[in-house]
Amino acid sequence: MAVLLKEEYEYELPEMFPVRQIFKDEALQDIEGSVLQELGKKEISEKLRPGMKVAVAVGSRGIANIFTIVKTCVDFLIENGCKPYIVSAMGSHGGGTEEGQRQVLAEYGVSEENLSVPVITTVDTILCGHRENGTPVYFDRAASEADLIIPINRIKLHTDFDGPLQSGLCKMLVIGLGNQKGCSIMHETEPEEFATGLEDAAGLILSKMPVGFGIAVMENAYDHTCLIEAIPGEKIIEREKNLVKDCASLMPFIRIEEADVLIVDEIGKEISGAGYDPNILGRSSMLKARRLHVPKFKRMILLDVTKKSHGNAIGIGQFDFVTKNVVDSMDKETVYVNALAVKCPEDARIPVIARDRDEAVRMALHCCRDIDKKNPRILEIKNTAELDIIRLSGAYEEEVEKNPYLQKL
Repeated sequence: MAVLLKEEYEYELPEMFPVRQIFKDEALQDIEGSVLQELGKKEISEKLRPGMKVAVAVGSRGIANIFTIVKTCVDFLIENGCKPYIVSAMGSHGGGTEEGQRQVLAEYGVSEENLSVPVITTVDTILCGHRENGTPVYFDRAASEADLIIPINRIKLHTDFDGPLQSGLCKMLVIGLGNQKGCSIMHETEPEEFATGLEDAAGLILSKMPVGFGIAVMENAYDHTCLIEAIPGEKIIEREKNLVKDCASLMPFIRIEEADVLIVDEIGKEISGAGYDPNILGRSSMLKARRLHVPKFKRMILLDVTKKSHGNAIGIGQFDFVTKNVVDSMDKETVYVNALAVKCPEDARIPVIARDRDEAVRMALHCCRDIDKKNPRILEIKNTAELDIIRLSGAYEEEVEKNPYLQKL
């Protein structure tokens, strides 16, 4: 059924041309060597003893070189006489189920077959204690039974809140290893108070659980690993605060001032916990502060959900238009588990559905007021994690020519 006037299907849409965005690209060249160097530091290696059961916590994010980092760590532990095993640390991700979380880890190569150590994805928790305000803090049972716990996670700006602590080792301890139960309770906290609550809960866990050290990873604008650092458990909170300060300068952003229509080719959990990064697109049900430049968009379109997201289309509700393909690929139960865990049902709402990309663009332009419809400003990105190449309509020709950080291909 046609939902627009006949003539709105007949005019020619503008052609799009590719543009390279230029960012700094300093990165580590030897990932394995970098991990071994960090693990060999005296303040780290002295925490290991032969025979120790060591829980290595791995999450659900699409971290660059994650398999190499995890395998190097596991092999190092074995060589030092420890008995490592993997525990899933992903809160409600993977549908909050043992099978779902095992599948997520396997897709990153983190499996018993590849690592020759047990991979435990049970989502049972123990009560670790209570925060100062009386809120209970839950912790993964399998991890709690270890002699030593090593969380491995990327430090970056969070998609839902701002503060001195954001996404990283502390969040993995509190939410990732809190499993669905701990994740849901932590998200009772208002976004404005989340960083404070995170520090409070992480401090409790670090005082009660044998967190020997964490491995912090940071990536540049091209998703290339630029830092790997082993941090002693007693220094995790303060060191992570310092690393968070560097995050904004490392992240990519869109070097365009405004657009009538933004097209996002895909969202997914391996791209961002919110499906896409609100720090880059600006729209969010929770995040209020902005540390990056965000263009002004009149309308936003979503075309697809990544296969690695397993039907979790969380974030779909922040778009104005989606294609039928997006809705057909949704696993509603998985989306609802995620949305309810973070108390954001609006992120699971389904926008206006178009048959395909062409119709979605026409619908979006129809709903833009005060624009040049003969020469609209349309911007297209693959996703918020891959911003080196974007696509622009002809209306941007002059702007691209004047910007030294934009290169027409």
